[in-house]
Formats: sequence, structure tokens, C-alpha cells
Amino acid sequence: MPPGMSHKPTVTAAGEIFFPQSRSLGIDPVEFSPALQQTITYAGVTARSFNHASDLLDKIGGLYVDPKQVERLTRKVGEQRLAERDAATTAWRDLPVPQKFGVPPAVTPPELAVVQCDGGRLQIRDRPTATAKPPTVPSAAPPAAVLVTPPTATVALAEGPSAPLAAAVAETTVDAARLQAEEFEEEPSKLRHWREDRIGLLLRMDSQPSANDPCPNVPDTFLDQTHIAELVRQLGPGARREPTDEATAATDTASDVAATAATRGDAATSGVVYQPPKVVERQVVATCQRWNAFAPMLAASAWSLGFMGATRKAFIGDGAANNWRLHKKFFSSFVAVLDFIHALSYVYAAAMAERSVAEGWACYRRWIEWTWQGRVSAVIEELGMRQAQLGEAAEEEPETSPRRVVAKALGYLRNQAERMHYDEYRRQGLPITSSLMESVVKQMNQRVKGTEKFWSTGGGEVIVQLRADQLSDGDPLDAFWQRRQETATGQRPYRRRAG
Repeated sequence: MPPGMSHKPTVTAAGEIFFPQSRSLGIDPVEFSPALQQTITYAGVTARSFNHASDLLDKIGGLYVDPKQVERLTRKVGEQRLAERDAATTAWRDLPVPQKFGVPPAVTPPELAVVQCDGGRLQIRDRPTATAKPPTVPSAAPPAAVLVTPPTATVALAEGPSAPLAAAVAETTVDAARLQAEEFEEEPSKLRHWREDRIGLLLRMDSQPSANDPCPNVPDTFLDQTHIAELVRQLGPGARREPTDEATAATDTASDVAATAATRGDAATSGVVYQPPKVVERQVVATCQRWNAFAPMLAASAWSLGFMGATRKAFIGDGAANNWRLHKKFFSSFVAVLDFIHALSYVYAAAMAERSVAEGWACYRRWIEWTWQGRVSAVIEELGMRQAQLGEAAEEEPETSPRRVVAKALGYLRNQAERMHYDEYRRQGLPITSSLMESVVKQMNQRVKGTEKFWSTGGGEVIVQLRADQLSDGDPLDAFWQRRQETATGQRPYRRRAG
């Protein structure tokens, strides 16, 4: 090779000959290697924020990645996971009904399958879309597209999603009428930005049924007066208020206290130790979408794990109506169990209403012992007499008035009585609390919830999906990265410009 600088025509010719074989080699067209992408995404989902993730990568890993790069890569990966999730849900939905409630091929059903669901909180605030030309129709008659397109679809398309997310939005739009037929109540938020994310927990558990109740006496932790007073203050009737933009710690505290109360409930007053079922494996399902979309996602995931063929099955929830609509529609073969902690909160509030501390505590101890033993009818009978003594509440009375507290507890226990046979559930080796669900909600909230954290509609959906994957056993994200690398083509997904 002659000395001196290479001439431009020579370099051009060499470049044309030795072009990169990205398609055949499956090279990902991103500046980071697949291993680094996995590391960056993990930090983006685990850290408190994308800025925090960037700091961790720099200080601990010696890798500087701009926070915006962390966010963009996390969103790109999350959209691919959303496409996989929605494809699996659609495939399940298209199965014949007998197969939906059967067991997939090559899947071994668990001995004990448990389904739980609840919700957390995050703030959604989408950027305004680009200014469009004024509509040609009168203002009283908006364009048809505004009437038929869900708000989430409008926002996502305005932000220019990748092809997988656009396909998922299209599927949601086309399937909207069918989803509405599932009859879940969708209550609009009364708050400015706060929205609820819906979280499901699928548990493979291990326990042994017994001929008798293994723990007939209520555990000491539910007879700790100071502890129970704090629990009910946060969780009980009239205390579960909506979070505000300025303060949202109350629901987190309630989750902490409830989870602690349940996990401490292993020592019984009689010396008999109650051992709740042990977790073998868990899978978390989460979305920011409404119940009509969340319900089939959870059912499809449970089906894929063989839950419908389990020997023993339980569905645990609080008194929310949508929980039991979900149970009736997709999990009717599962034993319905009302979370014992929520039952306790109503029993305590009613026992203490307009009574001295000593008198109210004695009443609570009697009622909670009956509740633990599955004798809820005895509690309902005494509550009915108590309501007769107090009289009916007037319309202007506040929710915290004794008459309203007792009436609410009486109605709650009457409505949930068929889900409160706790002695029988323990004999069957079934769990009776949703403490594991409360723990998952808290872990989800640690990433997505904060008074100064705001997500776009698409960004919120991405982060709760990836966080759910992280909280699941079996390393679903590791399997995803393997599939992603095996199917990589190295081609950038260019979109065709219109017109």
C-alpha cells in the first residue's frame, strides 16, 4: 500500500465491498451490545428513576449512559414485551371455551394454585398532541374518530409508537365492543393525574390438607391492641381514602401494616403454630389498562401455567365487586376467599363504635375469634342487635358516625359471608390473607409511584409490565432476551411516510 493518506474513492470502494452483514448475523442495530442492553434495562426498571439508573450504571458499573438513553431503551424493550403479552392474551381469547378452562399441552398443573389481584397507584400526564388544523365539522358534532377511539389509543398514536405497540393499540380498538360485554365497573378517577394500575399475582404453593383445623384459635398478632388499632386506622371502613397529589403515603402504610399482620400470624394462643402455605413460584401480571383488558390477561397467564387443572385452587380478594366479577367469569372453579385482614378491619371498627376502649376491645376479641373460626353468622347476629340498639343512620351523618360504621360492617359481612369459611380453608391448606399481594403492590409502587413522578400512558404501561416481569419467578425477562436475540435481524423498522 503506497504511503500517505488514503484517497476517498479507495475508501468508498472498500466500504461498498465489505458492507456489514447485519441481517444474516442478527446484529442488533443499537450502539450497546445485547448484554449491555439487558443491564441498562434492568437498571431502568429497578432504580427509583431513569436518572437514578444512570447514576448507578456510572458509579457501580463504570458505564455512563444518559438518562434519556436509559428511558428510550427501556421503553423500546418494554414495547416488545407488551406485544408478546398481548399476542398471548389474544391467542388465549381465540381458543374454544373448553380449552380456555383446560390445561395447555406439556404443562403440569400445580398441586395448589392461588390467584390474587389488587391495584396500586401512579400518575399519568401525557404531553399535549401537536396542534392540528381546526375541524371542518361544527363544534357540537366532533369527528367520528374521537367518539370511537379509546383515549389510550389516541395518545399512543400521537406519540408515534413502535410497530408492536401500534399493533396492540389497533387490537384494543377493534376488540373494544367485545371487552365491554365483560361487565366490569370502570370508575373514572376523581383525581387530576392519579390512576390505578391493576396487578395480579399467580402463586404455585405447597401445603398439606388436614382432617381438622390446624389452628382453631386466633393467632396472638391479631390480638395485639396497639398493632390492630394502627392497622384499622389505615385500612378500615372510612379510612381508605383516595390519595391526593400532595399526599399519598396512607395506602402504602396500610399495605405495610396489613402485610406485617399477616406474616406475623404464625403463633397461636393455644401454642399450636399455624403455618400458611409456602410459595413455590410466583408470576406477576400488571397493566395500567382497565379491568376489561386486565381480566383476560390474568386469565390467559393462569391458563398458561396450568392453574385450571390444579388439584386445589383458591382465589383471594378484598370486598371490591370487580374482584368477584373476575372470579365468577374466569375463576369460578376456584374457592373464593375473602382476605382475612379486610374482614378484621370491619369487625374491629364495628366493635369499637361508640364503646369505651375496654368494652370495645372485649367485643372485638369475641368477634374476631368467631371470624377466625368461620362462625361469621354469630358475628352478623350480634351486629344486627347492635345496629338495632343504635338505630338507623340519618342521611346527613358522616361516614365515621357509629351508626354508619356498624351498618357498613353488617352489610359487608352479610355480602361476604360465603367467602369467610376460614376454618375450612385452613383444613384444605388454602391461604386466607392477601399479604403476598400487598407486598407485590408495595414493590410495584416503589418504582412507579411518587408525588413528583409522572408517566405518559405508553410509558406507564411499559414500566409496570417490565416491573411485573422482574417481580416474577422463573426469570421471564431472561427468556425474553434469549428470544429477542434469536429473532434479531439487524434491520431498523423504518415507517413508510404517508402520501
